[in-house]
Amino acid sequence: MKRGTLKGTQAVALAAALGLAGCADLGYYWQSVSGHLQMLNAARPVDDWLGDAQASGQLKSRLALSQRIRSFAVSELKLPDNPSYRRYADLRRSAVVWNVVAAPEFSLTLKTWCFPVTGCVGYRGYFDEAEARAEAERLKAQGLETSVYGVPAYSTLGWMNWAGGDPLLNTFIGYPEGELARLIFHELAHQVVYAKDDTMFNESFATAVERMGSQRWLDSEAAHGNDKARQDYLQFDGRRRQFRALALATRLELAEIYDRKPATDADKAAQAALKAQALARFHDGYTALKASWGGFAGYDPWVARANNAAFGAQAAYDELVPGFETLFEREGRDWQRFYDAVKRLAGLPKEERRKALKTKNTDNNTETSNG
Repeated sequence: MKRGTLKGTQAVALAAALGLAGCADLGYYWQSVSGHLQMLNAARPVDDWLGDAQASGQLKSRLALSQRIRSFAVSELKLPDNPSYRRYADLRRSAVVWNVVAAPEFSLTLKTWCFPVTGCVGYRGYFDEAEARAEAERLKAQGLETSVYGVPAYSTLGWMNWAGGDPLLNTFIGYPEGELARLIFHELAHQVVYAKDDTMFNESFATAVERMGSQRWLDSEAAHGNDKARQDYLQFDGRRRQFRALALATRLELAEIYDRKPATDADKAAQAALKAQALARFHDGYTALKASWGGFAGYDPWVARANNAAFGAQAAYDELVPGFETLFEREGRDWQRFYDAVKRLAGLPKEERRKALKTKNTDNNTETSNG
């Protein structure tokens, strides 16, 4: 099937959809638009791949699975029924973009970048890893702590469905079944609700949807009773919860240290020493976790770059999840009612919606470590 290219006025529309128009510099604007266009133009309908004699049997199997998950997302989770994740592209690299995050030496509050459509977000994405690392170095020169990490997928919030939607990618198509379902549900959730200027609300909502949805998928007949997939997911998710609990404990400890306002150089030195001790305890805790996991080293890269920027970025995905899970229960585990309630929250001022979610969490004594 012949694939067209996007250019001209379509590129302008794409820039607006990605929230890039008017951003800080033309170079960043152009790499974002051109990188996304290249991804869209590399994508072909899944049916084309399934009928391609040169495509491997393993790829075809994963694509067929992705379409069962995609249909389940619509029928059972009431997620959008649109062109997203109906096409596939092999980008021939390990990540679709690399995000740069930054935070001050004594704060977990991320530096933000602001765009017209998406609002202000606590990260800056690059389609080229070298450019991301160069940006991180520039921010380090300003005295900020930085972290650069590869991202397997991102959402254009439904703005690009006219151009084929967000595609499946080689960066995640090989994930274990439960993880593949999680990612698809997470990215589709961003098309349901998006609150401008509130990364934590948006990511925590999508994380809640992915967690509840993936468990429902693995327990469903649509998953064909795949006991191995369920066991693999339980093991992987168990490690993730333990790791995030450790990271949360460290974030809380660091936040308490940073709340102190040093008045003298001696106070600042004492604060730096307390920070170093907290990070050392984090590393010791991770070493113990790895031993209990039989040496599983999947979190080694994250731990190696653990700093204020990394901890601040993770908080966006964890902090409000229990509140959303409680809200789901309060809405009778009805997905559409849940989404409607979240949309109402999204219409509130940021502090009001945060307070509402944290109140729901506190009222039900839900542990915030279940990120």
